[in-house]
Amino acid sequence: MWRLPGARAALRGVRTAVERHSRAEAATETAAGAMERAVVRCVPSEPKLSLSFALADGSHKNMQRDQSEPLGRALNRIATNALKGHAKAAAAKKSKKNRPNASGGGACAGPGPEPAAASEPVVKLYYREEAVAEDVLNVDAWQDGAVLQIGDVKYKVERNPPAFTELQLPRYIMAGFPVCPKLGVEFGDPSGSLFRWYRETKPRTAEPESGGPSSLSPTSPSHGWTETGVDERVYTPSNADIGLRLKLHCTPGNGQRFGPSRELESGCPVEAGPGTCTFDHRHLYTKKVTDDSLIRTVSYNILADTYAQTEFSRTVLYPYCAPYALELDYRQNLIQKELTGYNADLICLQEVDRNVFTDSLVPALEAFGLEGVFRIKQHEGLATFYRRSKFSLLSQHDIAFHEALQSDPLHKELLEKLVLYPSAQERVLQRSSVLQVSVLQSTKDSSKKICVANTHLYWHPKGGYIRLIQMAVALAHIRHVSCDLYPGIPVIFCGDFNSTPSTGMYHFVINGNIPEDHEDWTSNGEEERCNMSLTHFFKLKSACGEPAYTNYVGGFHGCLDYVFIDLNALEVEQVIPLPSHEEVTTHQALPSVSHPSDHIALVCDLKWK
Repeated sequence: MWRLPGARAALRGVRTAVERHSRAEAATETAAGAMERAVVRCVPSEPKLSLSFALADGSHKNMQRDQSEPLGRALNRIATNALKGHAKAAAAKKSKKNRPNASGGGACAGPGPEPAAASEPVVKLYYREEAVAEDVLNVDAWQDGAVLQIGDVKYKVERNPPAFTELQLPRYIMAGFPVCPKLGVEFGDPSGSLFRWYRETKPRTAEPESGGPSSLSPTSPSHGWTETGVDERVYTPSNADIGLRLKLHCTPGNGQRFGPSRELESGCPVEAGPGTCTFDHRHLYTKKVTDDSLIRTVSYNILADTYAQTEFSRTVLYPYCAPYALELDYRQNLIQKELTGYNADLICLQEVDRNVFTDSLVPALEAFGLEGVFRIKQHEGLATFYRRSKFSLLSQHDIAFHEALQSDPLHKELLEKLVLYPSAQERVLQRSSVLQVSVLQSTKDSSKKICVANTHLYWHPKGGYIRLIQMAVALAHIRHVSCDLYPGIPVIFCGDFNSTPSTGMYHFVINGNIPEDHEDWTSNGEEERCNMSLTHFFKLKSACGEPAYTNYVGGFHGCLDYVFIDLNALEVEQVIPLPSHEEVTTHQALPSVSHPSDHIALVCDLKWK
């Protein structure tokens, strides 16, 4: 087993050695002096441990044993299995020897002498060159680095080496769009693992009649593979890959130690992309990362899969959208390409499924220098990514609005006003909306810190008063972070606020107050009226102005998304133009085959004053 320095550079240093062998077992044998491998998985939360090894006859054994069982019983079972394996191998050898020759002519020679009955092999476990007593419990006996001896064969015990628990490529792979495999790693992490991508040397002419090839099938001798030269988790196919399948060779690791490698082949060949996407022209403005004086900021509701994949979405909300373009595998291609092409310093996302954050956004954006944090709501949540070369994460101060309103003294006065309106109070406290607040520090100038807030307010068209209350809680909390905890740091507040510029919520943010007679206090009728005046002390501006729309679906279009900035400390350098109306409506509305969400990303370059 390899044990290496933890630095990522060390991973590259051993990459050639790891990939010299097509099987991780072979690599381990070489590193361990031609010793076989016995892999033990033993975790405290499970009653049994598993033991996996190959016998001399070539058969592979997977055993489950109680952790509390004495070692002697496990060794006896291994000896029995080894004896059976020896007998099976001997029988197969005898059968082959007695088989008639290929021509079928001539009598067979008489049978040779019967092989001597095999005796049960000696099975011992050694640790630090001493035999482990047979009354030691399995949980304590099978230590990493121990040596299992079965007859004349020795196995090096590897306890809990890194291993893949899940490995999958997306169903849709398109030229020009980043491909990020879905990974589950136990006792390791993707950042400590090794990857290498291959393409077919020529396309397959026909698939097996029984169906498509297994995604983990061994390489067919009828076609070969060529290295692409990419050794990262994320691969972006080129037009040269169209019509060819891809293969990923990956070895799980944790930066110091590696487990069994696996190979993963795409089920389908690389396809041509959908043509021009709504964001392609925008990328012309964002070809490079900005210099240190600027902060390129993105706010984007990416449409949660949990909402896109409902029958209601397909038949009522987005009936104009091709069904395949609503599938997560397809939309992830577009989302990854769009976000990575902005070369942003800050990305605030709404409607992010947890698995999309973990399996898609994190590895794809990590490959482009961004790191992210996630806050779950119920079925989906918020994600904030920041460029590692520019910022480090100092602290997080996330809240759920309904919990903070009831328990945080910051909101005592607001709660006292709200309790006078029981119906409205009940509705407000039922909402699950959350606020994500991250404090970042400049990596170039430690005196520069910034408070980045991200939210998705209540969606219902008649929920104007609820959004006012949620925004009051948000601004009070942000003030506490940016004034009390980190005095004087500027604020960037992104999100899907579900409010057009004509609403009370927008008036409140921009003007710093909302009167008690504003019409939004009765947005859901007289029964839920809750008249109150609110104020806040920030001086905020919508960095991207008031576009005609940031949400465009069949039955509605309007501006719902904003990047609010602190005018005392920040100014707008440039706003990246939104897609043209023609681009947005090419396929009637959003989402579409060329746009992955029903919202449009806001992108702007901000400058420290």
